[in-house]
Formats: sequence, structure tokens, C-alpha cells
Amino acid sequence: MSEQMSVDSAPPAAAPGGVSNPMHYDFEDAQAGDLGALAAIADAMKSDNLADRLESLKRLGVLALAMGEERTRDELIPFLDESIDDEDELLLSLAELLGDFVQYVGGPKYAYVLLRPLENLAAAEETVVREKAVESINKLVESMDQPQVEEYLIPCIARLSSGEWFTSRSSAAGLYAAAYGKVTDAIQSKLRAGYEALCKDDTPMIRRAAASNLEGLVGKIEKDHVLSFAIPNFRRLAEDDQDSVRLLTIEPLVAITKRLTTEECKQHLSENVQKLCTDKSWRVRYMVADHFVSVAKNIKDQELQEELVNVAISLMHDNEAEVRGSICTQLDGLADLAAPEAVVSRLQAPLQELVEDPSQHVRSTLAKHIGSLCRVFGKEGTIEHLLPLLLRLLKDSFPEVRLNIISKLDVVDSVVGIDSLSQSLLPAIVELAEDKQWRVRLAIIEYVPLIASQLGVQFFDEQLLNLCMSWLGDPVYSIREAATTNLKKLTEVFGVDWARSTIIPKILAMANHPNYLYRMTTIFAITTIAPSVTPEIVRDQILPALECLVNDPIPNIRFNVAKSLEPLTAALRKSSDTAALESSIIRPTLTRLEEDPDPDVRYFAHRSLTAINNGSPTTA
Repeated sequence: MSEQMSVDSAPPAAAPGGVSNPMHYDFEDAQAGDLGALAAIADAMKSDNLADRLESLKRLGVLALAMGEERTRDELIPFLDESIDDEDELLLSLAELLGDFVQYVGGPKYAYVLLRPLENLAAAEETVVREKAVESINKLVESMDQPQVEEYLIPCIARLSSGEWFTSRSSAAGLYAAAYGKVTDAIQSKLRAGYEALCKDDTPMIRRAAASNLEGLVGKIEKDHVLSFAIPNFRRLAEDDQDSVRLLTIEPLVAITKRLTTEECKQHLSENVQKLCTDKSWRVRYMVADHFVSVAKNIKDQELQEELVNVAISLMHDNEAEVRGSICTQLDGLADLAAPEAVVSRLQAPLQELVEDPSQHVRSTLAKHIGSLCRVFGKEGTIEHLLPLLLRLLKDSFPEVRLNIISKLDVVDSVVGIDSLSQSLLPAIVELAEDKQWRVRLAIIEYVPLIASQLGVQFFDEQLLNLCMSWLGDPVYSIREAATTNLKKLTEVFGVDWARSTIIPKILAMANHPNYLYRMTTIFAITTIAPSVTPEIVRDQILPALECLVNDPIPNIRFNVAKSLEPLTAALRKSSDTAALESSIIRPTLTRLEEDPDPDVRYFAHRSLTAINNGSPTTA
């Protein structure tokens, strides 16, 4: 550390063995103002150990408070500026720290003091360091007034913009938008000229930075300058010979269209939009597809929007799977760009092809978004044109495709109704309920209560009940767990009487199964259902089954019985007719299990008994 920045104190104590340890004092000591601890932090900042230097940065605020605002400005900040030549990890932490350091240098009126080290960091070789430095400078600008911006930030931007290395010029592009709204018209004119120079820079990396930051500047400039400055520079970048530059012009395009009228969009941008949509680089076409609806809606010209629907259809036939997948994400908004009849007729053929797309990623994306077209196709159109496509996607060989269709069935149901949906898709849904991919089975389980609520109890009992019960024996625990929750939801849909006569007997029959996992599932299922049924059902059907399992030879069964008796007690307490069972059955059973030879059984029995005594539940 330079002599100009020091903490007047005794040197920190030596570590055992006589070796000096600069981090001997802990953070609490420094925060309390211990001068030795402050000296330790200061020493750690010049340590050869990177970990020590990183740790000292975290405590820099404490050191700044101890030094005071004036010495922090005069000594600490210059010292940090001299320390820029360091490891990237430390520079990244420093760049982030300085953005929040205004309070330590005397508040907003001295925020400019932090610009110098951040300017040096903005010219660093590592990209993430530069980006964080630019982010911190923009944060400082928020607290700076116009005189500060004009006196300190504008020269900073000028130096970075004219830097010899591309690193400084690329960082400069990210500062223009923050400064623009805080300076006079004359300086704004210079800023526009400076930014235009970056857009014309010979280095592609600078032009990329200019393209990526143009969106922010478009939002700050006046409408006249959108036409005279933003659009010419957008065109220049959109026609760049580097596709890495062109692809970054899509977001500025969206920002520009928001500022223009319909006629201005048509006059100034239609040709560029068409060129970008048919760009020879698939990466540019991908970006167009990804922002397609935003661009098309902002253009606001009906004739041009209808032309863009044709462009979107051409992107659905693109040679690159990434482009086809990207345009599939825009299906919902795409349907609003033309008359419904036109959309329906023009999309049928490309949708047929996309369903059979060789890329599973494209089919998966299509499956996730195709349901949004139902509102445009209407009930009859959906039944005639979309349901066959959904059925084919439900039978896709790739599990994610099937999963995405299942997760969006409620959207289809809201348009066509459950009757049409069940007639067309129920056989496929039943087939998927036995899918070898457990996540697909899980998605089907979560959809069953919705189907059940609209199909009715008779149809459900005939078509889906056995399927729901079979999930209780699934080899995957997550499926068995979801199946028990599913039965609870079905009880809430169809009522307690239905549960008593239909599902509870089937669950309790599993209590005698030779496989202990089935017996375990019985416990989970009845414990889950218990809050949704009457105390009388708990007394007459559930409690006797648990009493039989108390003596099960498998310890896991016995301790789960002990855990389940606690929520059952809460259910029994709801009625005066069943509350007495707590003292006659529940407590004696748990007392007996407290003496079980297995320690886990004893633990859970004791925990449940304690919770019952306290009258509060515990978590499993």
C-alpha cells in the first residue's frame, strides 16, 4: 500500500508461531472501529493471496467509514485506482463495489470521484469486468446532477470513445444513454455524433456494442432525432457485413417502431424488416423470429402485417431448426396479425409439417404453443384442424413433446369443452398414463382432477378410476406421492360419500399386500385423504387399518404409522363422537410404539405423542 493511505494503529498481532496474519482480526472487530482490525484489512489489500484481497474488498466499506469521507476520496479511491492491474476476479468485485460506494465518499455531490477507477475498469481486457464497470457507472449517473455529468462523465465518455483499444470504445457505447438525458442540447448533439462514430467503427466488436446499446439510446432521444439519427444508424448496422452485428439490430428495431407512426414505419423501415427476415445468416433470422410479433405489432400497418404473416410462414419452413422453433414461440401473437379466417387457412399446411418436423426441439416448442391458436380457430376449427395435430403430438416419440401438450390441455379444453376433448384425446391420455417416462405420467396425474370435474363421476369411475388406483403402485416415489394427492383432490371433487364407497376400500385393500411399498403407500394415502373426509370415516375405516399395521414386521411401516396417527388425531378431534378415540386408541398405540425395538419407530412415536400433547402439528 502506498504511504499516502494508511491507518494509524499498532500493527496487527502475529499469528501463532510468529507468522503475521493480516486477516487476524474479524469483521466484527473492524466494524466496531478496532484500529488493529482496520490495519489488517488495509494490509490484506496488498496481500499476495488473492483470497485475502477479495476478502478485504468485502470489508472496504468498514475501512472507508473509519477513514472518513475526505480521506476516502483523497487516499482510498486513488489507491484503488492504482490497484487496477490485478486478477479478473478481484477487478469484477471492485467494479461492482464501486457502484455502491457513493455513501462512503460524501454522497451524490462527490459521486464523480468514483468515475476514474471505473473508467479504467471499463477498459479492462475481461468482458465481464467491463460490463460490470459500465453498469456501475450508469448507476452513479442516477445520483449525479447535470453539472457533474457535463464536467466529469462527458469527458470520461469522450476518452473511452477515442481509446486506442477496442475494449474502451465498446464500453463507451453503454454510457451514452444514461448521460443523454442529463446534458444540454449542444452536448446531446456531440453525444449523437460520438455514437454515430462508434456505429461506423472499423472494428466489428465496436459495432456490435453500438448495435446492442442503440435500443437504450432510442428511448432517450427526441422524435426528430429518431428519424434523423436512430434510423440511419440502424440501417447502417442492419446492413453490416458481419452477421454478429446484424442480429443485434432487432431489439433496436423494436424500440424504433414504438416511436414511429404507422406511415413512418412503412416509409422508413419496411424494406429493412423484409431484408432482415430473409437474411442469409440463420442467426439473424432466428433473432427476427424470436421478436417477430413485437416488430409486426409495432409497425401497425395492416397491409404490411399481412405480408409479415407470409414471412412468418416462410420462417416455419426455414432450413434451420432453431429458426423454425423460434417462430413457433410467436404463434399466439401471430394469430392477431391478420383476419382469423386468413390465419386459419394459411397456417394449416405449415402446422402439419411442423408436427412431423425432424427436430424434436421444434416439435417440443410447437407442442408448448400450438394450444394458443385454439381461440383463433374456434371450437369447430379446433376440433377439425387442431385436435388431430394435438393427438399426433401426444403420441410423439420424444417425452418432452408429450409433456408440453399435456401441460396445455386446459387451454384447449376452454375452447372445445371437455366432451370433445375426451372423445378425441382421452384414449391417448390413458395410454400416456402408462408412459415409460415418469414425468409424463406425473403430468397426466396432475391433469386428472380437471378431467374428472368435467367428465362427471360415472364416466370417471368407468374410464379412469382403475388407472388412478394403479398409480399408487408405481415404482417411482414421486408418482406414488402425486397419486395420493390426486385422490385427495378427487375426494374434494366427488365428495366424501364417493370416497367412502369407491376409493377408501381400494386403498385399504393394499394394506395386506405382500410388498411393503404398497403397505407404505396405504399409510401415505389415507393420511393425505383424512383431512378431507369425516371423523366417522376415519374412525370406522381408516383407524382399524392402521391398527393392523402397527405390528408390521417392517420398521419403516411402523414408524410411518406413528407419524400418521398425529394428523388422524386432529381429524378425530373435529367430532365429539370420535374425540374419545384419542385416549382409548391413539395414545396407547403411540405409547406402545415408544417401546419398539427400532430407534426410528421410537423417535417418531415420541414426536407424534409430544405434538398431540401440545395440540400442534409437526412436519414430517
